[in-house]
Amino acid sequence: MTESENSSKQDNIATNLRLLIVLEEMASAGVPVTPTEVNQILGLPKPTIHRLFATLEHEGFIQREIDGRSFSPGSRMRNLSSGILSSLRIRTVRGAILTRLAEQIGETVNVALPERDGMIYIDRVETKWPLRIQLPVGTRVPFYCTASGKLYLSSLSPQHLERYAHTVEFEQFTHKTLADPERLLAEIAGVREKGYSVDNEEFMDGMVAVGVAITEANGRLVSTLSFHAPAQRLSMEDALKHLDALRQAAGDLSALLTD
Repeated sequence: MTESENSSKQDNIATNLRLLIVLEEMASAGVPVTPTEVNQILGLPKPTIHRLFATLEHEGFIQREIDGRSFSPGSRMRNLSSGILSSLRIRTVRGAILTRLAEQIGETVNVALPERDGMIYIDRVETKWPLRIQLPVGTRVPFYCTASGKLYLSSLSPQHLERYAHTVEFEQFTHKTLADPERLLAEIAGVREKGYSVDNEEFMDGMVAVGVAITEANGRLVSTLSFHAPAQRLSMEDALKHLDALRQAAGDLSALLTD
């Protein structure tokens, strides 16, 4: 980049927009980034880009990764994205899609977002059956033993997935929990190949679940759609018969992100 081009870029970014532009570029990247990498696009003075990152980190919008150089969205940025997804316009249509799906399947359906150390349920429609599993909105569940969590893991790069599998502290929730790095990596490889994930009584005894991704226009996972049911009412074999309905609903929810 020439000095004149660099100066032109700086002039085109209003001072009061710079923090927002940095967040926009980080969100667009979809992976942890360094100030230098972001600045290759923005062309700001080096002290300025580092000052912007320091401010965003201090305020909780971004957080430093373990390499000490790169940054990813922090709790405030994740809460912001969750709030946007939960806006009234989207929520109204989303509720209709989830209600229709819950009636088709006859079981509870959920939308979940990835957090730093697990998935958080942001929306759900309950089954009408009196026997139901209570995982209310706001519940946080692990990545490695839930349908929604394994979908998120399948979206990670091989290097990040490998690192996660060999550093996470596994908890053996049930006798079926995949509390082993190599077994988990094999499971996630299968999720990538099939395009859906399952929880076959791995997180909770007597509960099965199936999940698919809700994606942006570029195909990147932003959240997940899943349903769960008591195993005594719905076997895993029968649960998988609802995949087409689940995928159709996920496609409808994905379309909300680009409308």
